[in-house]
Amino acid sequence: MEKISAVERLANQFTNHESQEARFTKRYKEVVKKSKDPLVTFLLQLIITDEEKHHAFIHAMNSTLTGDLRWTRQQDALMGFNELGAEKDALLSLTEEFLELEKKGIKEYKELIKASKEYHHGVFALLLSSMIHDSEKHAEILAFIVEKLKEA
Repeated sequence: MEKISAVERLANQFTNHESQEARFTKRYKEVVKKSKDPLVTFLLQLIITDEEKHHAFIHAMNSTLTGDLRWTRQQDALMGFNELGAEKDALLSLTEEFLELEKKGIKEYKELIKASKEYHHGVFALLLSSMIHDSEKHAEILAFIVEKLKEA
C-alpha cells in the first residue's frame, strides 16, 4: 500500500468535503423550491449562499494544494502578497480603514439587536446576529491582510 503525504491527505479531505457541500446545497435548494413560506425560503437562501461560498473556499484551497503537489500554478489557486509593488501602501491604508469600519459596524449591529429583539419573533435579532458574525469574519480577514501587507 502506497503511503500518501499529509498534503495529499488534506487535498483528499478537501475533495470529499467539496462533494458533501455540493450534496447539502442541492438538498437545501430542493427544500427552498418546495417551501411556500417566504421567511423559511429567505432564511434557507442565506444558508445556501454561505454553502456556495464554502464550496468556493474549499475548491480554491484544493486547487492551491493540487498545484503545490504537481508543481504547477492553478488559475484559481490562493497565491499572493508577493506581487504588490506600488499599490502596497495604498492597499494597506484602505484595508486598515475597512477594518475600522467593520468594528464600528459590529457595535452598531449590537445596538440594533437590543432595539429590535422583540420584533417579528426575534427574526431581526437573528439576522443582525448573523451580520455581526459576518463582520467579525470580515475584520479577521482584514486584520490578516494588514499583517501580511506589513510583512511584505
